[in-house]
Amino acid sequence: MTDNKLAYIKNDTISKECTRILTVTKEMKQPIYVYYQLDNFYQNHRRYVKSRNDAQLRDYKKSNTTTSCDPERFTADGKPIVPCGLIAWSLFNDTYSFTRGKENLTVNKKDISWKSDREHKFAKNVYPSNFQNGALIGGKKLNSSIPLSEQEDLIVWMRTAALPTFRKLYGRIYVDLKANDTITVRLSNNYNTYSFGGKKKLVLSTATWLGGKNDFLGFAYLIVGGLCIFLAFAFTLLYLIKPRLVAFELRSITVK
Repeated sequence: MTDNKLAYIKNDTISKECTRILTVTKEMKQPIYVYYQLDNFYQNHRRYVKSRNDAQLRDYKKSNTTTSCDPERFTADGKPIVPCGLIAWSLFNDTYSFTRGKENLTVNKKDISWKSDREHKFAKNVYPSNFQNGALIGGKKLNSSIPLSEQEDLIVWMRTAALPTFRKLYGRIYVDLKANDTITVRLSNNYNTYSFGGKKKLVLSTATWLGGKNDFLGFAYLIVGGLCIFLAFAFTLLYLIKPRLVAFELRSITVK
C-alpha cells in the first residue's frame, strides 16, 4: 500500500510487523542506548504543550481534574480521562526487539525517565483510567493496573521536545556489540507519522562521561564561536584603518 500509506497505518486488520537488518560499524560497549527519533513533529506547539494537567498527574485527589486538557478531557459518556490531554493521547507506540544471530538482545526499560519526574511529577497512587477509549486512538494504550510513576514510556514522552526533530530514550541494551555484528530488528510500525509528513528512525548509540552524541550543540557552538571571531577581527580591522578620534575641549575659566 505504498500509494496509500495513511490507509495502511489506520487499517487494524493489516499486520504492521517489519524486519530490518543493522550492521554494526564500530565496536559498541554497553550500555547501548536505544532511541526512537521523530522528524517534523512539533511537540513545542503552544496548544499541544498546554494540553495536559500536571495536578492530575501528581495528586490522586485531583485525578479527576481535566482542566486545560482539551480536546482529550472526557470520554463520550462524560468520564474523566487519566492521563488527559493531547500529549498523553499521542504517546509513541512503536515497539522494537533485537536479535544477534540466535541471541536475543533484551531491552531494559527501567530508569529510562528522569528520577525527579518519577518521584515528583507522577504519583504512585494515580492510575490510568478511560485512556484511549474513544473512537480515535492517538497512540499507545496504558496498563490500568500500573501507576503513572512506573509508566516510564509515558514519563519520557511527556517531557516535550523543543525542536521538531527529536530523540527519546526507548531502553538500554546491556551487551557489547562488535564491529560487523548483524542485528535483526523486529519492529511494529504502529505510530502514524504519515498524516503529518513525519519520519521515524531507530538509533543505537553509546555515551561517554560527557554524554551522548548531539550534533546540534556542536554546530551551534561552532557557528557562534566563528561569528564571535569574525566580529572581533572586523572591529579590530576597523579600528586600525579608521581609528576613533578623541576630541579635547579647552575652556577658559575666569576668576574674579
